[in-house]
Amino acid sequence: MPRTPSRRTVLRGLTVTGAAVTGFDPAARGWAASGTGSGPDLARIPRLDGTLVMDDPSLTAAAEDYGHIVHRRPVAVLRPGSVRDVVVMVRFCNEHRVRVAPRGQGHATSGQAQVQGGLVIETATLADIGPVAPDATTVTVGAGARWSEVAKAALAHGRTPPVFTDYLELSVGGTLSVGGLGGQTHRHGAQVDNVTELQVVTGAGEFVRCSPSRHPDLFHAVSAGLGQCAIVVAATVRLVRAPETVRHYLLPYDDLETFLADQRTLVEEGRFDYVEGLVSADPGGAFRVFTLEAVAYGPPAGPAPDDTLLLRGLRHDPSGVEKTDLAYYDFLDRLAPTVAELKEAGLWTYAHPWLNLLLPGDSAAALTARMLADLTPADLGPGVVLVYPILRERLTTPLFSAPDDPVPYLFAVLRTTPPEDTATVDRLLTANREAYDAAAATGGTQYPVGSIPFTHADWRAHFGAEWPRLEAAKRTYDPRRILVPGQGIF
Repeated sequence: MPRTPSRRTVLRGLTVTGAAVTGFDPAARGWAASGTGSGPDLARIPRLDGTLVMDDPSLTAAAEDYGHIVHRRPVAVLRPGSVRDVVVMVRFCNEHRVRVAPRGQGHATSGQAQVQGGLVIETATLADIGPVAPDATTVTVGAGARWSEVAKAALAHGRTPPVFTDYLELSVGGTLSVGGLGGQTHRHGAQVDNVTELQVVTGAGEFVRCSPSRHPDLFHAVSAGLGQCAIVVAATVRLVRAPETVRHYLLPYDDLETFLADQRTLVEEGRFDYVEGLVSADPGGAFRVFTLEAVAYGPPAGPAPDDTLLLRGLRHDPSGVEKTDLAYYDFLDRLAPTVAELKEAGLWTYAHPWLNLLLPGDSAAALTARMLADLTPADLGPGVVLVYPILRERLTTPLFSAPDDPVPYLFAVLRTTPPEDTATVDRLLTANREAYDAAAATGGTQYPVGSIPFTHADWRAHFGAEWPRLEAAKRTYDPRRILVPGQGIF
């Protein structure tokens, strides 16, 4: 590629003009940490449209994530100015066997977006959102776009992605790497089930457009593939008609089995557009207060909500029902005030040893009761417990591992604890593993956004019958295994 002297990239206070680097010792900065025995020739880095940085604040930030449990310090951080930058740097890293991890909003809890002595690619700059028409069925967005931005862009034309996670400030690429579950999943599947095309950069540094009909092996290896075969740089996601308003219900229960059974009824009948559930502690500290959260979309996406029809046959306490009519985006972004409070209180930077499981429906009540019995308010901290069902038939992405049960349940204990109390963090990680083992014994799986200690053998079991196809795709598209080493999958 031609050198352009006016293009400048800053490497730890050193000036890189075009492709020339002077006064830089790559081995001293850790580039040799990948096991090659000598550092790569930084003088061969082509010009970049963005920046490659090595300052201490950037590297320190990239050595953290939302979990604040795993700490792996890279040697450099790429802030791409274009997809071309991602191609250039992945090719460079592939040549020199430098490991690479993409990072969206850094909301992982167990080091997925970290890489010791390697390159972190921050995708936040790849955030373009394509045009949306009033009758659009898809929109193409950059991997670094946040779902809040995608929602606003689509809503300006009366459209919306069909599925959202509860927290909107996550990147598109990040959630598609794990799946993306939400209260609408029982109707529309996971976020990754609503993707029609991906634009990716493979571990060999090749830019590829892939879909179910074009390079399908790569498409299926990247979708919910935890970043093992390629870096998502853009995605085409499905759009549906958006409601203007919704009716939001909170229905109280005091019995776990009744609560779970009513949830199941709602998702099997498709009575609501969104169904989730919360578990809270009673005054004595026992987790036996259950709240069914359900939302019905109004016109033009659905009929005007009818309370009598929507709540018929449910066995909640009618005296404690909370009902609110909200603008659709206000409902989607309902966690924003809580997040602001957590940040103001300094709790956002606490450790998050999360437990996220998918439980078979036929054993969900027994497993949930067992896990709740062991939970204390102190161990949960200012976190939350979620329990809600999904429909297995809606989950169509091969690498998304879910129980072989028609109505599995997500069970999530989203703990928050001081990061300096490492003994408590370690104890909770051990408890997460024990909970996973109990779930796996009945056919349960983990939803891999949490913090469960996993080995290579565990990952093989997690992907099950899909493992050979993932392994084959890894050999084809990331033959030097430079991508996303943090979870120890390969």
